[in-house]
Amino acid sequence: MTTVAVLADIHGVLPALEAVLADAQDADVIVLAGDIASGPQPVETLDVLTALGDRAVWVRGNADRELVEMARGTYDAKPPDEVSPWAAEQLRPDQVELLAGLPTTVTIGDALFCHATPRDDEEMVLVDSPISRWSTVFNGLPADVRTVVCGHTHMPFARQVDRRLVVNAGSVGMPYGAPGPSWALLTADGVQLRRSALDAAAAADRIVRESTYPGREAWVAEYLLSTYSDTEALEAFRPRAEG
Repeated sequence: MTTVAVLADIHGVLPALEAVLADAQDADVIVLAGDIASGPQPVETLDVLTALGDRAVWVRGNADRELVEMARGTYDAKPPDEVSPWAAEQLRPDQVELLAGLPTTVTIGDALFCHATPRDDEEMVLVDSPISRWSTVFNGLPADVRTVVCGHTHMPFARQVDRRLVVNAGSVGMPYGAPGPSWALLTADGVQLRRSALDAAAAADRIVRESTYPGREAWVAEYLLSTYSDTEALEAFRPRAEG
Protein backbone atom coordinates (compact mmCIF):
# COMPACT_ATOMS: atom_id res chain seq x y z
CA MET A 1 0.00 0.00 0.00
CA THR A 2 1.07 3.53 -0.73
CA THR A 3 1.98 5.48 2.42
CA VAL A 4 0.14 8.80 2.38
CA ALA A 5 0.86 11.85 4.54
CA VAL A 6 -2.05 14.28 4.69
CA LEU A 7 -1.31 17.95 5.32
CA ALA A 8 -4.37 20.17 5.69
CA ASP A 9 -4.75 23.87 6.46
CA ILE A 10 -1.11 24.90 6.12
CA HIS A 11 -2.27 28.51 5.83
CA GLY A 12 1.04 29.86 4.58
CA VAL A 13 3.01 29.03 7.74
CA LEU A 14 6.37 27.97 6.34
CA PRO A 15 8.14 26.91 9.59
CA ALA A 16 5.27 24.58 10.46
CA LEU A 17 5.23 23.14 6.95
CA GLU A 18 8.96 22.47 7.06
CA ALA A 19 8.63 20.68 10.40
CA VAL A 20 5.94 18.37 9.04
CA LEU A 21 7.75 17.67 5.78
CA ALA A 22 10.81 16.62 7.77
CA ASP A 23 8.69 14.14 9.73
CA ALA A 24 6.85 12.91 6.62
CA GLN A 25 9.91 12.40 4.43
CA ASP A 26 9.33 8.65 4.14
CA ALA A 27 5.76 8.99 2.88
CA ASP A 28 5.25 7.96 -0.74
CA VAL A 29 2.58 10.61 -1.37
CA ILE A 30 1.82 13.91 0.33
CA VAL A 31 -1.79 15.00 -0.01
CA LEU A 32 -2.34 18.73 0.50
CA ALA A 33 -5.92 18.86 1.74
CA GLY A 34 -6.72 22.50 1.08
CA ASP A 35 -6.31 25.97 2.61
CA ILE A 36 -2.70 25.92 1.59
CA ALA A 37 -1.49 29.49 1.13
CA SER A 38 -3.78 31.93 2.93
CA GLY A 39 -1.45 33.16 5.64
CA PRO A 40 1.72 35.17 6.31
CA GLN A 41 4.06 33.34 3.86
CA PRO A 42 1.93 32.37 0.86
CA VAL A 43 4.49 32.61 -1.93
CA GLU A 44 7.22 30.75 -0.06
CA THR A 45 4.81 28.02 1.02
CA LEU A 46 3.61 27.36 -2.52
CA ASP A 47 7.18 27.30 -3.82
CA VAL A 48 8.22 24.66 -1.28
CA LEU A 49 5.21 22.51 -2.10
CA THR A 50 5.62 22.88 -5.86
CA ALA A 51 9.20 21.64 -5.48
CA LEU A 52 7.82 18.31 -4.22
CA GLY A 53 6.83 17.55 -7.80
CA ASP A 54 4.67 14.51 -8.47
CA ARG A 55 4.98 13.40 -4.85
CA ALA A 56 2.45 16.08 -3.90
CA VAL A 57 -1.25 15.61 -4.62
CA TRP A 58 -3.16 18.87 -4.35
CA VAL A 59 -6.74 19.49 -3.20
CA ARG A 60 -8.33 22.93 -3.21
CA GLY A 61 -9.90 24.36 -0.06
CA ASN A 62 -12.27 27.26 0.41
CA ALA A 63 -9.44 29.63 1.33
CA ASP A 64 -7.58 28.71 -1.86
CA ARG A 65 -10.71 29.40 -3.91
CA GLU A 66 -11.12 32.73 -2.15
CA LEU A 67 -7.48 33.69 -2.80
CA VAL A 68 -7.99 33.10 -6.51
CA GLU A 69 -11.13 35.23 -6.54
CA MET A 70 -9.40 38.02 -4.62
CA ALA A 71 -6.36 37.92 -6.91
CA ARG A 72 -8.62 38.11 -9.96
CA GLY A 73 -10.82 40.83 -8.51
CA THR A 74 -13.98 38.71 -8.54
CA TYR A 75 -14.41 38.24 -4.79
CA ASP A 76 -17.46 40.26 -3.74
CA ALA A 77 -17.97 39.25 -0.10
CA LYS A 78 -16.44 40.49 3.11
CA PRO A 79 -12.98 38.89 3.49
CA PRO A 80 -12.97 36.12 6.11
CA ASP A 81 -9.91 37.64 7.78
CA GLU A 82 -7.32 40.38 7.30
CA VAL A 83 -4.51 38.22 5.99
CA SER A 84 -6.34 36.76 2.97
CA PRO A 85 -6.53 39.94 0.81
CA TRP A 86 -2.89 40.62 1.54
CA ALA A 87 -1.88 37.05 0.67
CA ALA A 88 -3.83 37.22 -2.60
CA GLU A 89 -1.87 40.32 -3.61
CA GLN A 90 1.43 38.52 -3.04
CA LEU A 91 0.77 35.55 -5.30
CA ARG A 92 2.49 35.36 -8.66
CA PRO A 93 0.25 34.78 -11.70
CA ASP A 94 1.49 31.18 -12.00
CA GLN A 95 0.53 30.53 -8.38
CA VAL A 96 -2.95 31.95 -8.92
CA GLU A 97 -3.37 29.63 -11.90
CA LEU A 98 -2.09 26.68 -9.87
CA LEU A 99 -4.66 27.21 -7.14
CA ALA A 100 -7.44 27.87 -9.64
CA GLY A 101 -6.89 24.53 -11.34
CA LEU A 102 -6.90 22.31 -8.27
CA PRO A 103 -9.56 19.61 -7.82
CA THR A 104 -11.90 19.62 -4.83
CA THR A 105 -11.53 15.88 -4.23
CA VAL A 106 -8.90 13.24 -4.99
CA THR A 107 -9.24 9.47 -4.61
CA ILE A 108 -6.30 7.17 -3.88
CA GLY A 109 -7.29 3.52 -3.59
CA ASP A 110 -10.43 3.38 -1.44
CA ALA A 111 -9.71 6.72 0.28
CA LEU A 112 -11.22 10.03 -0.77
CA PHE A 113 -9.44 13.24 0.19
CA CYS A 114 -11.24 16.57 0.40
CA HIS A 115 -11.00 19.82 2.32
CA ALA A 116 -14.27 20.09 4.26
CA THR A 117 -16.63 17.41 2.90
CA PRO A 118 -16.76 15.55 -0.41
CA ARG A 119 -19.58 17.78 -1.63
CA ASP A 120 -18.62 21.23 -0.33
CA ASP A 121 -15.33 23.00 0.45
CA GLU A 122 -16.61 24.86 3.51
CA GLU A 123 -19.29 22.60 4.96
CA MET A 124 -18.80 22.06 8.68
CA VAL A 125 -19.02 18.60 10.25
CA LEU A 126 -17.48 17.86 13.64
CA VAL A 127 -16.16 14.86 15.51
CA ASP A 128 -19.33 14.73 17.61
CA SER A 129 -21.80 15.44 14.79
CA PRO A 130 -24.55 12.77 14.82
CA ILE A 131 -24.53 9.87 12.38
CA SER A 132 -27.61 11.33 10.68
CA ARG A 133 -25.62 14.48 9.82
CA TRP A 134 -22.69 12.48 8.47
CA SER A 135 -25.07 10.29 6.44
CA THR A 136 -26.51 13.38 4.79
CA VAL A 137 -23.05 14.71 4.00
CA PHE A 138 -21.99 11.37 2.50
CA ASN A 139 -25.20 10.83 0.52
CA GLY A 140 -24.27 9.72 -2.99
CA LEU A 141 -20.68 8.87 -2.13
CA PRO A 142 -19.59 5.71 -4.02
CA ALA A 143 -19.82 2.58 -1.90
CA ASP A 144 -16.20 1.67 -2.64
CA VAL A 145 -14.98 4.77 -0.78
CA ARG A 146 -14.17 3.33 2.63
CA THR A 147 -12.14 6.21 4.09
CA VAL A 148 -12.79 9.95 3.87
CA VAL A 149 -9.95 12.29 4.87
CA CYS A 150 -10.56 16.00 5.37
CA GLY A 151 -9.40 19.10 7.24
CA HIS A 152 -11.12 22.51 7.49
CA THR A 153 -11.92 22.55 11.23
CA HIS A 154 -8.22 22.45 12.26
CA MET A 155 -8.89 19.70 14.84
CA PRO A 156 -7.68 16.13 14.25
CA PHE A 157 -9.88 13.10 14.83
CA ALA A 158 -10.66 9.64 13.53
CA ARG A 159 -14.07 7.98 13.90
CA GLN A 160 -16.29 5.37 12.28
CA VAL A 161 -19.39 6.45 10.41
CA ASP A 162 -21.58 3.57 9.18
CA ARG A 163 -18.66 1.30 8.24
CA ARG A 164 -16.57 4.17 6.85
CA LEU A 165 -13.53 5.65 8.55
CA VAL A 166 -13.55 9.45 8.71
CA VAL A 167 -10.24 11.17 9.40
CA ASN A 168 -9.58 14.84 10.01
CA ALA A 169 -5.89 15.62 9.59
CA GLY A 170 -6.08 18.76 11.73
CA SER A 171 -4.03 21.78 10.69
CA VAL A 172 -0.37 22.27 9.94
CA GLY A 173 -0.33 26.05 10.30
CA MET A 174 -3.19 26.91 12.66
CA PRO A 175 -3.85 23.91 14.92
CA TYR A 176 -6.70 23.98 17.42
CA GLY A 177 -6.98 21.83 20.52
CA ALA A 178 -3.26 21.41 21.18
CA PRO A 179 -0.11 23.23 20.05
CA GLY A 180 2.08 21.95 17.25
CA PRO A 181 1.41 21.19 13.57
CA SER A 182 -1.01 18.28 13.21
CA TRP A 183 -1.28 15.92 10.23
CA ALA A 184 -2.24 12.35 9.38
CA LEU A 185 -0.35 9.34 8.08
CA LEU A 186 -2.15 6.53 6.25
CA THR A 187 -0.30 3.21 6.07
CA ALA A 188 -1.12 -0.45 5.55
CA ASP A 189 -1.53 -0.68 9.33
CA GLY A 190 -4.15 2.08 9.53
CA VAL A 191 -4.24 5.78 10.29
CA GLN A 192 -1.95 7.66 12.65
CA LEU A 193 -2.79 11.16 13.84
CA ARG A 194 0.58 12.86 14.12
CA ARG A 195 1.85 16.09 15.64
CA SER A 196 5.26 17.54 14.77
CA ALA A 197 7.52 19.39 17.18
CA LEU A 198 7.82 23.11 16.53
CA ASP A 199 9.58 25.84 18.48
CA ALA A 200 6.67 28.26 18.40
CA ALA A 201 8.68 31.26 19.61
CA ALA A 202 11.39 30.70 16.99
CA ALA A 203 8.79 30.18 14.28
CA ALA A 204 6.99 33.37 15.31
CA ASP A 205 10.25 35.34 15.27
CA ARG A 206 11.06 34.02 11.81
CA ILE A 207 7.68 34.97 10.40
CA VAL A 208 7.97 38.46 11.88
CA ARG A 209 11.41 38.81 10.25
CA GLU A 210 10.62 37.30 6.87
CA SER A 211 6.97 38.10 6.16
CA THR A 212 5.87 41.53 4.97
CA TYR A 213 2.30 41.08 6.17
CA PRO A 214 1.54 44.27 8.16
CA GLY A 215 -0.38 42.38 10.84
CA ARG A 216 2.16 39.60 11.27
CA GLU A 217 2.96 40.28 14.93
CA ALA A 218 -0.69 40.04 15.95
CA TRP A 219 -1.13 37.00 13.71
CA VAL A 220 1.69 34.99 15.28
CA ALA A 221 0.53 36.00 18.76
CA GLU A 222 -2.91 34.54 18.05
CA TYR A 223 -2.03 31.42 16.08
CA LEU A 224 1.55 30.44 16.97
CA LEU A 225 2.17 31.72 20.47
CA SER A 226 -1.25 30.60 21.72
CA THR A 227 -3.70 27.85 20.79
CA TYR A 228 -7.48 27.83 20.75
CA SER A 229 -8.78 24.93 22.81
CA ASP A 230 -10.95 22.22 21.30
CA THR A 231 -13.82 23.45 23.48
CA GLU A 232 -13.51 27.00 22.15
CA ALA A 233 -13.31 25.82 18.56
CA LEU A 234 -16.22 23.40 18.84
CA GLU A 235 -18.43 26.05 20.43
CA ALA A 236 -17.57 28.47 17.63
CA PHE A 237 -18.16 25.92 14.87
CA ARG A 238 -21.25 24.16 16.21
CA PRO A 239 -23.87 26.61 14.86
CA ARG A 240 -22.43 26.09 11.36
CA ALA A 241 -22.30 22.30 11.79
CA GLU A 242 -25.97 21.81 12.54
CA GLY A 243 -27.20 22.52 9.05
